[in-house]
Amino acid sequence: IFGPAPQTLQGADALATALDILVVVPDFFKGSPMLGEWFTSPTEESEQLKTAFFGKAFDFPQATKDLLEFTAAAKSKWSQVSSWGAFGLCWGGKVVVLTSAESTPFTASGQVHPGKMEIADAKALAIPHIVLASNGEPEEVVKEYHDLLVGEGKPNVVETYGTMHHGWMGARAKLEEDANLKEYTRGYNQLAAFFEKHL
Repeated sequence: IFGPAPQTLQGADALATALDILVVVPDFFKGSPMLGEWFTSPTEESEQLKTAFFGKAFDFPQATKDLLEFTAAAKSKWSQVSSWGAFGLCWGGKVVVLTSAESTPFTASGQVHPGKMEIADAKALAIPHIVLASNGEPEEVVKEYHDLLVGEGKPNVVETYGTMHHGWMGARAKLEEDANLKEYTRGYNQLAAFFEKHL
């Protein structure tokens, strides 16, 4: 929801370098993402802006349509790419899991510190999927995902980074802190290994 923040772009670059692949980071909020100050220094005006933003952002049918249209355009532009994957952070994770069901254009997908987790989304998955949760996601839903998706013969990964806050691999990453940097790096390495195996 915070748009293509520097920490997010750094992670995308890390994946591109590790796998020698094309990584595209769309700006679904068209230059008008959620602002961190709406949370850290709330005012009456920022509360109204936040409410309006969430009203648009939580229109998941529109968000999934936007992702599918973006993917179709990307496939047309880079027609030499034979296999496409997707992963999303927070809000983006919800959009990605919703587009990873039957008839998905993706070969593999993932969610990192995912927002709005629901077991129904996991039940609809049709491709290999990775979930890297923080200590901020609902433990019971993460466990349901794990119990459903992980096991012998299943290609999925569900792991909780128990010392990490929601946002540790995206806009809220505190890369100046050794512990966050270490887990940020481990998380992107884990994503790279997963996509290397399944793309």
